Amino acid sequence: REAADGELSTDTASDPRKMRLSRAEYKQIVRWTEQQRPTRQCMKVLKDKFPNHSQSTLLSIFSLEYQKRTKRTISRHHAPDVIESYYQRYCIIAVSIASYSLCFFSHLYHCVDLSPALMARLILDRFLLDLEGGMPSKTILNSMLKEPSLIPDQILAKHIYQCTINDCCYGPLVDCIKHAIGQEHEVLLCDKLKERNLSFLDENQLRAMGYDKTPDIILEVPVAVEGHIVHWIESKASFGDDHSHRTYLNEQFWSYWNRFGPGLVIYWYGFIGELDCQRDRGILLKDCFPTDIVTLCHAAQQPE
Repeated sequence: REAADGELSTDTASDPRKMRLSRAEYKQIVRWTEQQRPTRQCMKVLKDKFPNHSQSTLLSIFSLEYQKRTKRTISRHHAPDVIESYYQRYCIIAVSIASYSLCFFSHLYHCVDLSPALMARLILDRFLLDLEGGMPSKTILNSMLKEPSLIPDQILAKHIYQCTINDCCYGPLVDCIKHAIGQEHEVLLCDKLKERNLSFLDENQLRAMGYDKTPDIILEVPVAVEGHIVHWIESKASFGDDHSHRTYLNEQFWSYWNRFGPGLVIYWYGFIGELDCQRDRGILLKDCFPTDIVTLCHAAQQPE
């Protein structure tokens, strides 16, 4: 299923649209995202432009690219004089707003190229500075972002709420969705393994056994996928681009390989095809649960 409002879908296993992209296809999508803002409306534009790609794949690519843009520029938005200018512009406009429209915030975050949720956080943080007479605690700030009804200013509360639900890259709603989808795909992976009667240990079981850094699944009996031995499986509910895959290789996958042997990574929302170049070294990439698993029993039954 795919959500009409641009949220990530969880039914990736049966999605017939293209998930494994060439680097050229990926760069074409990236170029189109460069001028887009992180609102749910932008996903409609991307869907229309690239109808052959999953909406979840497009959203994952856009989110990854926008986060890279934000990391390059976020420091300038946190300068005290910049925050003050944003807040004073908000205060001037808010006094004259009779309704709870999003017009000011929409105009502001489009002008400065900052996500709605991050802009809302800056404005709320500055508002609380006056309200509390000092630097607000992160606990209070985060609780108000998650539950805007706690904000004493009703107009600001409405603006914060609208920014949160309109942002497809940042904010408490996006964090909650991503966490839930990650867990759903881990459950999906476990269900697929059980359907194949494959014995495995999941991450929780491994941690209980004392392992501190583990893949999502370790197979108690290894299998073969497309002629490659697999001892472990890692589930990634995201798109595998160059930057994220390189980071995962250095911080996770190679350490899994060193400890447990060769394994399989499933990027449920697709990946750049050229990244699947470590098969001979022991790391296989797929965009769905493999259908051609060969177990030890099957191998033993093969005619000589």
